[in-house]
Amino acid sequence: MNVKISDFEPFIAVATFRSFRLAAEAAGVTSSAMSHSIRQLEERLKIRLFNRTTRSVSLTDAGHKLFESLHPLFDHAMDAIEAINDYRDTPMGTLRINAVRLGGRYRLAPLVAGFCKVYPDVRVEIIQDDNLVDIVSSEYDAGVRLREIIEKDMISIPLGQPVRYAVVASPEYLQTHASPKQPQDLLDHSCIQFRYPSGRSYQWQFSRDNERTGINVKGMLEVNDLDVSIGLALDGAGISYVLYEMAEPYINNGKLVSILEDWMTELPSFYLYYSNRKYASAAFQAFVEYIKTHH
Repeated sequence: MNVKISDFEPFIAVATFRSFRLAAEAAGVTSSAMSHSIRQLEERLKIRLFNRTTRSVSLTDAGHKLFESLHPLFDHAMDAIEAINDYRDTPMGTLRINAVRLGGRYRLAPLVAGFCKVYPDVRVEIIQDDNLVDIVSSEYDAGVRLREIIEKDMISIPLGQPVRYAVVASPEYLQTHASPKQPQDLLDHSCIQFRYPSGRSYQWQFSRDNERTGINVKGMLEVNDLDVSIGLALDGAGISYVLYEMAEPYINNGKLVSILEDWMTELPSFYLYYSNRKYASAAFQAFVEYIKTHH
């Protein structure tokens, strides 16, 4: 028996209104089309569902049984549709965002804090992960990464100003090691390297007067967390290359010294990115608009 759920919609309508004409008007079709749909359903089920006269329509015993069974299911379906309409029309529900640690901490978190004040019915989950994650298959609404590693088919929005870095060391370290004057001098120093989840070490980037250079620094220390790198620099273990915002408090209080400042460069900001969301929830649309107007 080849019967689909949608085949029962005309039956539910006629059984509810007890009228082919009223059911047809509600469905936006002709009375003859409604009558034809019912005849086809009866032929497929091989049982009569309605008693018809020129003046009235009534359910057969089989029709009553079918209506009693199906009517609650269709009511629940309509309730479910109404419920998801709320997600379409009103910012509510949960947003899940996968972010690299630095982007999540220094760019995304302040924006999310402001967003949640405006939209208190939206719950935001920020999952920090430095691995490159497929946000679609992992069921995230969006991700935060540096633009250079975002897939080209994703839509991306900058989060704040370009990223500024700093090369820092403790005063104690610089008392026993000559302060570098140019990037190449770093090769003679104990530098705290940063390793990506892929295993690749980060190449320190520098720029001055249109001259750009990358240095593959050396050292006995390598970390995958810049907070650890800052801590090691504070302890005098070597020179660290970190986000300026991370080092700024320590530079201001004299616990770290910023070096090679005239060589420091700004790199593109972190970006919020997501797949094409033509029918996105109201919560996600509101979040994207908030980011666009507040970044």
